[in-house]
Amino acid sequence: MHAYRSHTCADLTQANVGDEVRLSGWVHRIRDHGGILFVDLRDTYGMTQVLCDPDSPVFAELEKVRAEWCIRIDGTVKARAPELVNPKIPTGEIEVFVRGLEVLGASKELPLMVFGDQEYPEETRLKYRYLDLRREAMQRNMKLRSDVVAGMRKRMWDKGFREWQTPIITASSPEGARDFLVPSRLHPGKFYALPQAPQQFKQLIMVSGYDKYFQIAPCFRDEDPRADRSPTDFYQLDLEMSFVEQQDIFDTIQPVLTGIFEEFGGGRKVDQTWEQISYRDAALWYGSDKPDLRNPIKMQVVSEHFAGSGFAIFAKLLEQDGTEIRAIPAPTGGSRKFCDRMNAFAQKEGLPGMGYIFWRDQGNGIEAAGPLAKNIGPERTEAIRQQLGLGVGDAAFFLGGKPKAFEPVAGRARNVIGEELGLTDKDRFAFAWIVDFPIYEKDAESGKIDFEHNPFSMPQGGMDALNGDPLEVLGYQYDLACNGYELVSGAIRNHKPEIMFKAFEIAGYGKEEVEKRFGGMVNAFQYGAPPHGGCAAGIDRIVMLLADEANIREVIMFPMNQRAEDLMMGAPSEPMNEQLRELRLRVLPPEA
Repeated sequence: MHAYRSHTCADLTQANVGDEVRLSGWVHRIRDHGGILFVDLRDTYGMTQVLCDPDSPVFAELEKVRAEWCIRIDGTVKARAPELVNPKIPTGEIEVFVRGLEVLGASKELPLMVFGDQEYPEETRLKYRYLDLRREAMQRNMKLRSDVVAGMRKRMWDKGFREWQTPIITASSPEGARDFLVPSRLHPGKFYALPQAPQQFKQLIMVSGYDKYFQIAPCFRDEDPRADRSPTDFYQLDLEMSFVEQQDIFDTIQPVLTGIFEEFGGGRKVDQTWEQISYRDAALWYGSDKPDLRNPIKMQVVSEHFAGSGFAIFAKLLEQDGTEIRAIPAPTGGSRKFCDRMNAFAQKEGLPGMGYIFWRDQGNGIEAAGPLAKNIGPERTEAIRQQLGLGVGDAAFFLGGKPKAFEPVAGRARNVIGEELGLTDKDRFAFAWIVDFPIYEKDAESGKIDFEHNPFSMPQGGMDALNGDPLEVLGYQYDLACNGYELVSGAIRNHKPEIMFKAFEIAGYGKEEVEKRFGGMVNAFQYGAPPHGGCAAGIDRIVMLLADEANIREVIMFPMNQRAEDLMMGAPSEPMNEQLRELRLRVLPPEA
């Protein structure tokens, strides 16, 4: 017999009754039923109930065993009595009578219990992550993650892509986030960087003539943490293709992700048609470039109904350039209680409040109610109701000002309204491509033109577009939104040096600076670069959605905490003086 096991803890069935077996695993829980010890023995495959009574030669030894000890048992498979069968587990028809026992690894008193669903502070969970990962939910999440990655790889190979690995130690390249720098021992005073993404390398692979590349790529960014973002490193399905247009990228990645969500989404509906929405329309309708389309609410501009109206706040606001009033329709939200709740939400968001109108039946027709309705009169409120397509029992909420200032709050309000009124379809994955991103923006104070989005995107219209108004230039850049999260980002690349130099020149970057920052890629583009484009899908975020988790740390095996600390391994740590001397570095004390 094998030194540790003849079967896993998920293998044994009625067919094994009478067999002599050997199992190894962790003590999940122990129950003493009148002198008979029952132990749920767990491994990564499942659970088997083992039992021991005073007739067993190892009864006294098993009495000393505690939860999460790692043990090996030898015993005989027995059938459970019919009334004791546990249909919830594959081994529920049998149990194993223990005749031999070896303690493979005893456990100290546990800082967190593995059995059960107790809640523990995140600090405790991350410090003892190896125990946290033994819990059933975490085992399920980590297996899901592994299966999703395997599914992605298979689908990409099936589409004719090959996987290549790009460097982990490279040159610093400003790509929108802070680099993690690595000091060079052989070149004192110089630094490598961990790649924020394989962006430049995958484009160089296209220049090298390899046509279809993908990689399950680690990326490193020194970012402020959020619930849906790791503060240090993450993984993405990275792909690039030559001789393609924007739609080719969409047609390639859509069936890959559709297949993943259908296979691992737990039966939830997966949208088969992915709408394409311009960046400007997404901001207008949803207040976000990653809209949750499970919520059917679309915001609308209603400025004309408030211009010159009796509601002085909005009327005066509209006299300023670049301002507008938007309405958030709220079907079925027409009660003063709900409107007051949304007003309180706006105040928590830092606004003085949020205007509203709701419509009710007074017996002689529809009547508009609320402070706004009294100020602007029945004709205007009726025009608003007609425009928004609302009726009795419905409401609308209003925000005004310069769109970029109020859109984030409006987007969050739309989400809250959809949730509270039960309009958001929870049993669905809803996808949309966000397209036509503006390349440039103007700083409101300085008037300087700078990049608003990816500077390496090919401008729509090429060089001709760059000779016009920069603020009208759109890029072949795109994001994929799903249920309120950005899952994919990509672009058709600017592969022509003369267009790239012009694009950077508009934003105030001279040719020399571009060559200095991106010399490797710019030089390569002068040797017959093909048209190419691609995208990257965030694996951690995809698994988070599939696992129905709200926090990305629930699907990463060894994540950092909110302060970018590894509590288990003690990182970041102070270097030894010998290390600093070897690298010719000096650490400055923190600023007071």
